Amino acid sequence: MVTLVMGVLGVVAFVLGTVILGVWLRRNPSVAAADQASRVMHFLFFAGLGAPFLVATVYPGLTRLDSVAGLEPLPWRPLTLGLGVILSVPGVYLLGVSNQLLRTRGDGANAFRLTKHVVGHEIYGYTRNPMSLGYYLAALGLSLLVGSTVLTLYVLVGVIPAHLFFLTFFEERELELRFGESYRQYRQTVPFLIPRRLER
Repeated sequence: MVTLVMGVLGVVAFVLGTVILGVWLRRNPSVAAADQASRVMHFLFFAGLGAPFLVATVYPGLTRLDSVAGLEPLPWRPLTLGLGVILSVPGVYLLGVSNQLLRTRGDGANAFRLTKHVVGHEIYGYTRNPMSLGYYLAALGLSLLVGSTVLTLYVLVGVIPAHLFFLTFFEERELELRFGESYRQYRQTVPFLIPRRLER
């Protein structure tokens, strides 16, 4: 039960942080404010949306979340297992490739060293948020792989909507403040999340 409460509180803290820091950025539009707010939001992401996953793997275990919540595991086990693999593989790939590109082309690495340049090459030429898309696919794939109703609902109803809100309300503004016109041009030409086409 502790893990379930931690997951809900993590989503709530992440959404509240998004609102508070998003409003703060609008009132204090500067590169320095964007840098500070971005680091806080990355911490809230790892603590609020990442840590519950990690805790759940140990206690009570991803496959036991449903029994703790009094729910049945997902039905149609072979189907959910196959779908989990189908979603997880491209999800993990997108996470890896997008992180590598931020390091090599953006001269940064997530929250630890914020990127210094807009990355619009390779996968970032198809979608502005390949890392987020990969995260959604991998998280949903994992929940289907373990067959957990609770984890699947947590990802679909909590994690993905909270993170999409973060991207639209906070991160778009933060990147515009940090990169200015180069990000505005990039935003006009590349889709937000779902790639328009793959033959680029």
